[in-house]
Amino acid sequence: MLACAALMCGFAGFLSAAGLDRGSGAVAQRMADRVAHRGPDDSGVWLDPEGGLALAHRRLSIIDLSPAGAQPMRSASGRYVIAFNGEIYDHLALRREVGSHDWRGHSDTETLLAAIERWGVPSALRRCAGMFAFALWDVAERTLTLARDRLGEKPCYYAWFANALVFGSELKALRAHPGFTGEVDRGVLALYLRHGYVPSPYAIYRGVAKLPPGTILTSKPGAGGVAEPEPYWSLREVAERGLAEPWSGDATEATDELERLLGKAISGQRVADVPLGAFLSGGIDSSVVVALMQAQSAERVRTFTMGFTASVYDESEDARAVARHLGTEHTELLVTPDDALEALQRIPAVYDEPFGDASAIPTMLLAQLARQHVTVSLSGDGGDELFAGYGRYHRVERVWRRVERLPRGLRGAAAALLGMVPAEALGRVLARLRPGGLAHLTPQRLRALRATLRADGVMTPYREVMSLWAEPTSMLEGRVREPPSVLTEPRLQLGHGGAIDRMAYADAVSYLPDDVLVKVDRAAMAVSLETRVPMLDHDVVSFAWSLPQDMKSRGGRWKWLLRQLLARHVPDDLVDRPKMGFGVPMDGWLRGPLREWGEDLLAAERLAAEGYLRPAPIRKVWEAHQSGSADWQYHLWPVLAFQAWLRHEAAERQVEPVAGPAATRS
Repeated sequence: MLACAALMCGFAGFLSAAGLDRGSGAVAQRMADRVAHRGPDDSGVWLDPEGGLALAHRRLSIIDLSPAGAQPMRSASGRYVIAFNGEIYDHLALRREVGSHDWRGHSDTETLLAAIERWGVPSALRRCAGMFAFALWDVAERTLTLARDRLGEKPCYYAWFANALVFGSELKALRAHPGFTGEVDRGVLALYLRHGYVPSPYAIYRGVAKLPPGTILTSKPGAGGVAEPEPYWSLREVAERGLAEPWSGDATEATDELERLLGKAISGQRVADVPLGAFLSGGIDSSVVVALMQAQSAERVRTFTMGFTASVYDESEDARAVARHLGTEHTELLVTPDDALEALQRIPAVYDEPFGDASAIPTMLLAQLARQHVTVSLSGDGGDELFAGYGRYHRVERVWRRVERLPRGLRGAAAALLGMVPAEALGRVLARLRPGGLAHLTPQRLRALRATLRADGVMTPYREVMSLWAEPTSMLEGRVREPPSVLTEPRLQLGHGGAIDRMAYADAVSYLPDDVLVKVDRAAMAVSLETRVPMLDHDVVSFAWSLPQDMKSRGGRWKWLLRQLLARHVPDDLVDRPKMGFGVPMDGWLRGPLREWGEDLLAAERLAAEGYLRPAPIRKVWEAHQSGSADWQYHLWPVLAFQAWLRHEAAERQVEPVAGPAATRS
């Protein structure tokens, strides 16, 4: 069997309407060097002076470690040049489909180029199973194409400034371009405060965008800007097709099909000429992935987990039990507060944008642990969105189903009444009437209940549940308009299916690519670790969307079909436990070891001088948390993460970039 030159890499470059000058190669190299952690093994620059293109690449070699996979790579005909980040798992099958060709090596990048030459970009990408982002230059047509994989596993940023289209794998690459200005977009900051992450297609800087998953974008020099991204694959279409043509087999047949599809995806993703392992939390998703990996492997699979010394957050014992049953070679790390606080300091540099998911801390530590032993690690991400695994789906649906039956007038009157009574006072009254029932009616829960009573559909209460700050613009200085996102704009939401379908779709197009996958990609790439996500194989995704809800949730058990599959490999009592998530004890940390750090970042004088966040409401929440009267950790952490990022970003601007080596010219 031919081997592929798989590359977890970074790329960067620019297409200048003014053409290139003598320093363009050094600029492109400098941009790529900013993402050297994504590709520490090799680098290259390719220039088209007449076309105005400078293209640079950093390589992390995974398979076929020879120079045959070096990039930027030119196609056999010479028409195309590509800088590619990712994996084409089915590239050997694609080679056979391409047929007769002047193959020079064994790289999946070369296979992709040949497929593009034969079928064009959209058709070639629809044939690919993989995760990727790339920049492709058509020498003949002088057209640049940027593309991203279906579910958004690999990143791609772009912007138009200094009369050039500038692009790269991470924002830090764009910051190395001399035309970069770096103005914080206050509307996007409002989005960030609502979501806890920056949703696509936005970026924290004005004029910079993320290429949405499943799209391509084309541009020519001198175009004066860029066209809108065009989809080559649509999760909405996949979801609607699955809902319209649901799976008709029984549960046993569905379990068989899931095992076949997921097993096939894992088989393709296990290929590597470097050490390979898997993250194992002991939960359903990662346990399924590891079980199928071990079933396919003659050797013991390397597995990795971590937990906290705070026992309520520690999943290491559960993971250890699953690993022992499956017979994996297991490594675990019990993290102390000092370990976590050290990782916390690196978040702004690793994530580039403000990132308000505190589980980035254990993810970074887990990636660091795994990289000491392997170069590639599989994960179980995606299972919750595909198989209705988040408890919030079921809680919101249950409440909405009850509220929906009430007459609209009664709902409106109840909402108005709730709006007149402070949450704390109402909670005390309800506690006397029904002890333990609604004794902890927080302002956030009261807000969600009022929104549910006024709602026309389930996405309104779901927006409230998923919004960290319900009115984020009120937290910002000046007049700020929040841009539309899937939580606030009905046209971006799924128009078909039941309540859980609609919530899961919203997460799959926003929370999954912009929080979950960003969290894993940046944490892993910071230590040059490649991660692969078998659950997000597009055939698995299509199958999951065809399943009726009673195969996803049955008898009060979420992810029912995944559990059926796992039961074939792991005893039910090892994984049948409440979902914990990858949490951290942030509530106590903010009152303890992080208090001084947080006080400095949220000082009223600092906030006023920076001019982004209004000091009064921020200080009120911070002081309430410190007093112990309420738990505001989920609201405060994104604010603190923004403040830490802002401080890091200001320091970065003081660093003079260093020129890279001379470029290779076309």
